[in-house]
Order: sequence, then structure tokens, then C-alpha cells
Amino acid sequence: MAVDSSQVAHVETEPGELPRTMAAWVIREERQGEPTDAFQIEEIEVPEPGAFEVIVRVMAAGVNFNNVWAALGEPVSVFRYHPDENHHIGGSDASGVVWKVGPGVTRWKPGDEVVIHCNQASYEDPEVHGLDPLAAPSQRIWGYETSWGSFAQFCKVQAQQLLPKPAHLAWEEAAAYGLTYFTAYRMLIDRCRLQAGHRVLIWGAAGGLGVFATQLCALTGADAVGVVSSEEKGQLIRQLGAVDYINRSEFAGMMRRGDESVDEERARFKESRRFCKAVEAILGEPPDIVFEHVGKATFPTSVLVVRPFGKVVICGATSGYQLDFDVRYLWMRQKEIVGSHFANAWEATKANQLIEESKVRPVLWQTMGFEKVGEAHQLLRDNLHLGKIAILVGATEEGQGKTAEGPGAIRAEVGA
Repeated sequence: MAVDSSQVAHVETEPGELPRTMAAWVIREERQGEPTDAFQIEEIEVPEPGAFEVIVRVMAAGVNFNNVWAALGEPVSVFRYHPDENHHIGGSDASGVVWKVGPGVTRWKPGDEVVIHCNQASYEDPEVHGLDPLAAPSQRIWGYETSWGSFAQFCKVQAQQLLPKPAHLAWEEAAAYGLTYFTAYRMLIDRCRLQAGHRVLIWGAAGGLGVFATQLCALTGADAVGVVSSEEKGQLIRQLGAVDYINRSEFAGMMRRGDESVDEERARFKESRRFCKAVEAILGEPPDIVFEHVGKATFPTSVLVVRPFGKVVICGATSGYQLDFDVRYLWMRQKEIVGSHFANAWEATKANQLIEESKVRPVLWQTMGFEKVGEAHQLLRDNLHLGKIAILVGATEEGQGKTAEGPGAIRAEVGA
């Protein structure tokens, strides 16, 4: 059935009552491929909330690279994660209004304005109740490893995923920070115990993760140097509080491909050494922490540049997840590699409070209409984006939803 995407902001029911169907951008296994092909708008039945679940009317959604992977079916198909459902509704960031609550939900009620963090786990897993939900065997990233994400008029979430929407942010601004910001918060604040006086190297400092890592360093009193791809992006991260920046194009030879000859590897190592000296010249000493998410291309340099007893914290590998590096610089200098994955509800809550206090601000490049979900993901796929993209769903234009004074998102042309 054809769906009129221009009507997605209109909902016929009041909070507490769900309509029968909704418009949603759906990926199906048989059409996985380029995002503009894989994402198709469909009319889908609105799910009912189960125990401890909530249905949220989506006002705006955030675009992340994870649903480029979902579209492509790489590195694995998302249908491997939820085999009982023949559709995938992506979207791991959202702001919206609680519309209906399931049995057992007492903290939230219809009409509450919320943002959503994307960590899900079973209430029955013991790890949730004393260790960390991220250690639970049921742990999934909502809107990627689960369906019913934010690219629809309504989404289904666990009640523990809800956070108060910062009143001074518009809907699109509130939808633009959760996944990347909460990930950076756990990496630096909890996994690395970031504190005043630390020296930090941030790869991709003007990207979705890096802009928040830079702000957290400035807020904490740590000195950060960011690696960026242009002078304009360098000026942005200075604005966000970095001590200085390094343009990676000046050190292109240090990027690891993995198929170097002996002579090429020697040349690459020499470039990495030169990069280390540039970092030390800015920070005064080698960094205590290296903020990693690039992976294959940068990881050998990360292990080399971090100081003895320092930490390389990594949450992803956009250039490839098969890593090789000279391990002598790890063991002989007693460095640490720290893995980190998203955040738990407590970390998301503490991080969100900093947004509410305007101590950390979202960074938003562009807001698009609901009809452009596939196009937005294709921009990410083709590396033609310049920063975070938000999608209007229930909101009809930018600026709606702001109910208090305060600085909104930083508007800048940023990228990885």
C-alpha cells in the first residue's frame, strides 16, 4: 500500500491510545543493498508494548552508520539478530513523546517528552542487576540488532531506555546525540577515568564521536589534541575546547593498509614516528589516553604514540577490524588496550544531565524530512555527509519542541 510521507506528522489518536498502523522505513532481507534501494517506506502495524516496554511517538530521529550496515547486510545481516521478524525498522537515536506504556511501567506516563538510549538487555539476566547490562548475553543495540527503531511514526523500547528530553533543545537537536555521545562518555569517563591533567589524542575529532570526546576533555580539564581532515574541522574542535589539532593529510603515509612490503612498512613506521613527535610537541608529553574508533588504519600508530602505562580505548573500527601492530610497544612499555561498547542506563543518565546543564552540546549538520531517510543513509555510505543528520518525523519543522531558554546544538560542517 502506498504511504503518503507528507502525513507522518499527523496522528489520529491521543496519548494512551495507539493507531492501528503507521508509516515506517523498512529494510527487508531480499532487498538488502545500497541504502536508497534497501530502505522502502511501508505501512506497518503499530506494536503493542509488552511488560516494561513503552511505545514512543517519534518526533525526530538521528542517523548513524549502523543502519548503513543494516541496509547492506554487512558485515552480517541484521536478520541474524532478530530472525523471528521479517522486517527491520532501523534508527538508534530518537526524541519523542511517550504514547503508551506496558504493564509494570511506573516511571513514565503518556505525554512525557523523552530521548532514547539504544542499549537493550533482558530484565532476567543477572548481569543487569549487579555487573553491567553490557555484559548480559541478551544485550542488543536497539534499532540495529533489534527492530522497531526510530525511522517510523512510533517506536517500541524498554522503559529503562528513556531519558528526560532537555527542555532547551528542539526535537531534532535532542535526537542528534545519544548513540555517539553516550559511547564517548563511557569510553573516557568510566573506562579510562578521565581527569584533569590527562593528555588525550582523539582520532576523527570532528566526527560524531570526536566532537563529544573533545567536549568531555575540555569539561574535565584534560588537554586534547584532535586529528581531523581539514583546517575548517580543526577550527571547530578548537571551538569545542581542544588544545590544537593535526591535519591527517599531512601524515597520510602512516595509515596502515595491511598489505605493505617490508620497505613500505619501514616508511609507514617512520611516518608514525613523525606523527608521534607532532602530538608530543602540542601536548608537551605523549598522551595518557588515545581515543580510537578507526581501527586498522590508525591502531598501530595509537599503540606507538600512547605513553608507557597509557591506555588505547577503542569502540569500533571503521577502517577495518582486523588489527596488526608491533606488540613490543605494548608489553615492553606496559600499555593497555581497553575495549568499550556504547553505555549502560546509568552512564546515559549522567551524560544526559550534562546536556541538560548545557555543559556538553550536540553538534548537528543537517536536518532532513522523513521522506529522505534512504537518501540520508546513502550520504553516509558514500562519505558525502559533513556531520550528524537528524530526520524530522512528528515534528513538522526545525525548532519545534524547545520549551526553555538555553543554547541549542552547535551548527557546524563536521565529519569524520
